[in-house]
Amino acid sequence: MNENDGKEFAALGVKQWLIKQLFSLGIKTPTPIQRGCIPQILAGEDCIGAAKTGSGKTFAFALPILQHLAEDPYGIFALVLTPTHELAYQIADQFSILGQPLQLRVCIVTGGSDQLEESLKLAKRPHIVVAMPGRLADHISGCDTFSLKKIKYLVLDEADRLFSESFQEDLETIFNALPQQRQNLLFSATITADVRESKILPLNKDKLQIWTEADTQLTVSTLDQRYVVCPAYARDVYLVQTLRKYREAKPSSHVIVFTDTKKECQVLSMMMNAIGMDNVCLHGFMRQKERVAALTQFRSNLKCTLVATNVAARGLDIPTVDLVVNHKLPLEPKEYIHRVGRTARAGRSGLAISLITPYDILRLGEIEDQINTKLSEYKIDDDEAVKVFTTVSVTRREQEAQLDNEEFEQRKKNYRIKRWRQAGVDPQAMEEGLEEMRRKRIKAAKKAKLAKIKQLQTQMKEQGEGVGQNDDSRVRQSETEDIDATIKDGLKKVNKSLMKKDDRFKNVIGKISKIKRKADNVKEKEVKGRVSKKKCVASNKK
Repeated sequence: MNENDGKEFAALGVKQWLIKQLFSLGIKTPTPIQRGCIPQILAGEDCIGAAKTGSGKTFAFALPILQHLAEDPYGIFALVLTPTHELAYQIADQFSILGQPLQLRVCIVTGGSDQLEESLKLAKRPHIVVAMPGRLADHISGCDTFSLKKIKYLVLDEADRLFSESFQEDLETIFNALPQQRQNLLFSATITADVRESKILPLNKDKLQIWTEADTQLTVSTLDQRYVVCPAYARDVYLVQTLRKYREAKPSSHVIVFTDTKKECQVLSMMMNAIGMDNVCLHGFMRQKERVAALTQFRSNLKCTLVATNVAARGLDIPTVDLVVNHKLPLEPKEYIHRVGRTARAGRSGLAISLITPYDILRLGEIEDQINTKLSEYKIDDDEAVKVFTTVSVTRREQEAQLDNEEFEQRKKNYRIKRWRQAGVDPQAMEEGLEEMRRKRIKAAKKAKLAKIKQLQTQMKEQGEGVGQNDDSRVRQSETEDIDATIKDGLKKVNKSLMKKDDRFKNVIGKISKIKRKADNVKEKEVKGRVSKKKCVASNKK
């Protein structure tokens, strides 16, 4: 390390021993958010920092905390709250690496491990506690072996997610256990009004630094963002073709596939493994050991594809990720920003591809408005997709059937019971209430269906087409035609509004109809082939 090295960090007020640690990690110059926030945090101000994913937010708060800790080391000095297990472990690792000269003690409190073991670690007064709100609130309510009354720093990483309703009660429990005099540091890629004007965490307005990037584009310029248009029923087929096309050029690249639900994530992972696309999955129903093992395999190149829900969307820093695929678009544009932020990090290039159906085009428009960027099309050969249509569809159904026989549903039930207990609700009473609601919904649906059938029978009688007691096939057909007509009308309206909005999608409906016809033709040929094969076998037996 030369004399001139580290001058930019030194100008921000960072001590030489920390600059040496940064150089050992290959970090030689500060990022914009580090330049904007470190001096103010060192000066004792509260801070709200908003920057694109991969812009060095963790070090923006870790460096000042460790520098102040070195002056008067004691535990518990700082509390860092995060919304996911994976992000908690990642932040803890970064603190441990930077704090090696201090022999830093970091405690992770996330659940998924023995609560007594976590209590013993907290009782040893670590310097830094990195926690998820739910489990830490349980510790505060259930034991008195540790105190948070002397902390100097409270950090909320991914603050917009933490201020959502699901964490509110836990945050209130935690904040009540903290001292009034402390520094509050809030960081995220997307800062909302809830973060700026939070009622449960009032900030010191006289000493508050708010730093946001001047660039209105919320995704980095090195990220290439594309879309693939596909029919809703063939989404999995186009996912497979997208990955195969990408793997032809980059066979060993790291890829993350995002989908919306835990069950969808599990089924998708099983289906891809079954057709020879090696991967691991990551979702909330997995045990902590399984989640750590999946991430370890992905980071260490044992598996190059990760199928995940939004638990992997925030803060996860794996520099080798080259492609992010949205199997399904997220409900909120800000979640899209966090997902695609897993690639093109720290100045690297990356690719993000989203699979969209006609029903997703309006949502895509919202995302483009939010990120101030237009996505371009990623071309997939429809003929090649049609060839694997049957294989992928059948494999998907087989894996769904297999999943129903496994412990997934039990895990789902256990997870639900755990959340009810945390909310102070009797699980048995809740189960009974849900079962009663299900029965009522089924009864109401049957009643509505009968009313519809009676209405159609009346209409047909008036038209002179009497319907027999056992002859309700025409009623069902008429009912189906009504539903099809409603769907077609809806699609026409959506299509018209889309044509006005964006001429990129003028041929979407026609293209999808063409794909469906090709898939139907392939399916018909396969069925005819099977039938002729059976006839040959039968004739040979005779």
